[in-house]
Amino acid sequence: MTASTTIPISKEFDFPLQNAEGETCTAHAWAKVPPQLSTAERDALMQKSAELLKARNAVLVAHYYVDGDLQDLALATGGCVSDSLEMARFGRDHEAQTLVVAGVRFMGESAKILSPEKTVLMPDLDATCSLDLGCPIDEFSAFCDAHPDRKVVVYANTSAAVKARADWMVTSSCALAIVNHLKDKGEKILWAPDRHLGKYIQQQTGADMLMWQGACIVHDEFKGLELDLLRKQYPGARILVHPESPTSVVQQADVVGSTSQLLKAVIDGAEGETFIVATDNGIMHRMRQLAPGKKLIEAPTAGNSATCKSCAHCPWMAMNALQGVVDCLEKGTGEVFVDAEIGRKAAGCITRMLDFVKEHPEALVVKDGGRLAGMTPGIGAA
Repeated sequence: MTASTTIPISKEFDFPLQNAEGETCTAHAWAKVPPQLSTAERDALMQKSAELLKARNAVLVAHYYVDGDLQDLALATGGCVSDSLEMARFGRDHEAQTLVVAGVRFMGESAKILSPEKTVLMPDLDATCSLDLGCPIDEFSAFCDAHPDRKVVVYANTSAAVKARADWMVTSSCALAIVNHLKDKGEKILWAPDRHLGKYIQQQTGADMLMWQGACIVHDEFKGLELDLLRKQYPGARILVHPESPTSVVQQADVVGSTSQLLKAVIDGAEGETFIVATDNGIMHRMRQLAPGKKLIEAPTAGNSATCKSCAHCPWMAMNALQGVVDCLEKGTGEVFVDAEIGRKAAGCITRMLDFVKEHPEALVVKDGGRLAGMTPGIGAA
């Protein structure tokens, strides 16, 4: 009989209790979000960014959640727009000697870990992640030391130091396959940091998992009751859910998957089909580009008394902007550094994941009628 165990929820590990004086405060992040540009300003910065990327032998790697202008710039200049799995692979394999990573800090660190010889820049180094912040290395190491019989599996949304302590790193697109692989080998799992994703994986695989108690501040806000009410307004809509969402939301999903998997579901849908999307609304930009005939509705994040029904956007992702790309390329700001020894250790668990996905593409299954999903050109890990 398998078991799922959690450590007690405490203020120390539960990120929503923020430090209002520092980087853990979302108000601090929103305050750094650049103002909206005029059309002329946007066009000028797009052109200047493209020129600088070419002059510096640099490539822009952008996540689906960042501003649409950055996504468009990446694609127009030979870069990549994808989920964190394909971002890591693309940066490692690209010939450019400078990588500009538009996303959050752990993505820049992962790029530097896999390409230590390259210069890795970010539009804003303060762009972080609640899951990363909620899993400090000292407490996490103590947790691991207390359970030496377990394989340590960490989500990509963690610091370089946490990855260095892990046996495996996973992303939401390959987590099920890797945990199932370990379970079949008789391994017990120590999982960190996202409690919702961990619970979903445990339910799907039956693995024995000991859980860290972290959460994404965006996905944690999706509401099952509100989603049920929205479904009744759109009875024919398909529900697309990222597995970092609470169980009450995941249970209503037609498709549960990574950002790339949700994007592929929209692309493959029937013309005119309606989708309710429970993930960061930054992905809507690429969904509308690749599936212009589909109707997209943001899943609700708010309770009945709130003033907005959906605020599903990461404040740290929103800190990425065109001016930041120009600044990091012109001035060398936002360079990512990783301690060499930590980077060497962390590279092991990331490379292990990339090798597994390369060797077992058939193992990446989307919860959508059992369809297999491998790498999709121009999208990523589908």
